[in-house]
Amino acid sequence: MTDGASTSNVSQKSAMKDEGKFVELPNAKEGEVVVRFPPEASGYLHIGHAKAALLNQYYQKNFKGTLIMRFDDTNPAKENAEFEKVILEDLKMLGVTYDRFSHSSDHFDVLMDYCKQLIEKGTAYCDDTEPEEMKNQREHRQESSNRNNSVEKNLQMWSDMIAGNEHGKKCCVRLKINMNANNGCMRDPTIYRCKPEEHVRTGNKYKVYPTYDFACPIVDCIEGVTHALRTTEYHDRDEQYYWILDALGLRKPFIYEYARLNMQYTVLSKRKLTWFVNEKIVDGWNDPRLPTVRGILRRGMTVDGLRQFIIAQGSSRSVVLMDWDKIWAFNKKYIDPVAPRFSALLKNQLVKLHLKNVTKEECQQHQKHPKDASIGMKNVYYGSTVFIEKDDAVLINDGQIITLMNWGNVKINRVQKKDSGEIELIEGETQLDNKDFKNTLKITWLAETSQAPLTPVNCIHFDNIMTKAKLDEGDTFENFVNYASKTQYDIVGEPDMAHLKKGDTIQILRKGYYICDSPYDAATKQPCCLFNIPDGGTKEKPTSLKSTDTAATAAAANASNDKSKSAAVVSSPEADKLVEQITLQGDKVRDLKANKSTPKDDVTAAVQELLSLKNRYKTLTGSEYKPSNASAQKENKKPADAAAATTTSSTTVTSAEADKLLEKITQQGDKVRELKTNKSAPKVSSKLIRIISEE
Repeated sequence: MTDGASTSNVSQKSAMKDEGKFVELPNAKEGEVVVRFPPEASGYLHIGHAKAALLNQYYQKNFKGTLIMRFDDTNPAKENAEFEKVILEDLKMLGVTYDRFSHSSDHFDVLMDYCKQLIEKGTAYCDDTEPEEMKNQREHRQESSNRNNSVEKNLQMWSDMIAGNEHGKKCCVRLKINMNANNGCMRDPTIYRCKPEEHVRTGNKYKVYPTYDFACPIVDCIEGVTHALRTTEYHDRDEQYYWILDALGLRKPFIYEYARLNMQYTVLSKRKLTWFVNEKIVDGWNDPRLPTVRGILRRGMTVDGLRQFIIAQGSSRSVVLMDWDKIWAFNKKYIDPVAPRFSALLKNQLVKLHLKNVTKEECQQHQKHPKDASIGMKNVYYGSTVFIEKDDAVLINDGQIITLMNWGNVKINRVQKKDSGEIELIEGETQLDNKDFKNTLKITWLAETSQAPLTPVNCIHFDNIMTKAKLDEGDTFENFVNYASKTQYDIVGEPDMAHLKKGDTIQILRKGYYICDSPYDAATKQPCCLFNIPDGGTKEKPTSLKSTDTAATAAAANASNDKSKSAAVVSSPEADKLVEQITLQGDKVRDLKANKSTPKDDVTAAVQELLSLKNRYKTLTGSEYKPSNASAQKENKKPADAAAATTTSSTTVTSAEADKLLEKITQQGDKVRELKTNKSAPKVSSKLIRIISEE
């Protein structure tokens, strides 16, 4: 895993000036500002927690103040000592240093005393209403029958709760605020629960535990917090926060709200992340597909890149859905200046190029990074036979001059092919005196040499773990899981790649950036394992592994089980409706183009509408619209038995109609191509033609 030390050179060489707007904290005085970071130890830190921690650290350093690291451990069922350990380690990796360390449980006795005070004042009462009924009453602004209990009765019920007896287990303590409040958080919220469960720190000492909303303002006051930074999702609770402090006559910290970090095609809920781990959809909390701090660092994010990305967001209240490409683009600025360069080729695409005028094997020293000799040197081997990739080989013709990158020009004498047309061997000769590289085909290569074997490597590429950019209210997230989010490619690399260590970041020429997750094991011949690091680019490079290794891609698709297939192409009423709209719009475009009198603007507008529908389909499902995708949706909706068929007969009819319409939309590309050759037809831009022709 890349640590802070490994990126220190980058910080010096690639000065970053991106910084978002940070709001000045009211009444903030240098040396007196106290902020806190209060995570719950119920999971690993994710990128949203990283933003909270780094924002608090920003203000701590800016005002030469104090940062408190506090574990919110008010819910015994969720607390885990292992998670506490991991969170502290994650903060250390992020370079977040705190001045004081505490737990909310340090103040359990004080919190119980304050609860009793509120009961004695008549501003809190005990309630044994059934949870579901209580929820319904709050929604309908109805008072509980216990709201007007006497103080004596409330104190007796409080005693039952503290004892954890049968009646006490049915009770909770609620604040008596306003059941008619428009803000639901002010409708007599619960502040204490009876939970006779063992606590990770206090054992079985307590049978009652405070809610976070009750403990947070009081502990903030006790610990001297001057400025409480909270995400905007807590806005409705701020009124309750101040009400509690006013009711107890305690000092009020200033609350500053900032926007939580929302990322596309991912989930940040600990409950949902725990589901991914428990269901073994991922390999653990540090899986590179998860937005956990450990996951993204393992995937190749640098601490400096992450920190700079957070700083660039500032402390804005504007809620945005952030694209992962942005954070990886920040990271590229840190890894590109220091990542050693290596050559590697797809194992299933090797083609031999024989150089008849090279008579001996050689080994020369070359810089690992062309712009920085301090990064070190590597061995580059030369010989009479070199390997190139088939995707490059098919572009080579007899008599052509090509360039072997970092070696020189080669004249191709003969391209030998099998009866099937597949290239068997290429013959040529080096022309190292020819320095004209302007119009030559640039090719990556590796020499076949007896001096050192090529390094076997497994390259792992990761895709988004969700197929929908943003889940809407009511969406069941399990329906949008991308079960085919991990793909492996087998490659062979330069001999010196056998010396890569865990956490090393490299660039494979023409392929992309990678981080070493496990080094090559010479004893067992276990291949080196590299994880692809996104670079923030929105388009796949033509020479990338994902673009060229069609065999591996097909194998991964075939290996996907039925569950993954159904998840990759999401079947939902909204998706089905879009398929129908796309089909009808494609039909409309066809009709417009068939009518030679149709104005050009009408055709263009119809095409634009079709593209808009396809973009909406991609946003919803995470996949490009294709007739095969639509068919997959239909397959996912097939009834499992005759009884199901009876209940879904209308759906079957709709699918049959859609099939007929889908046949029409597949003809659309042909129609567009016909337009290009028909001068009398209204003209459509080449960009639109290209996009539609990909149908």
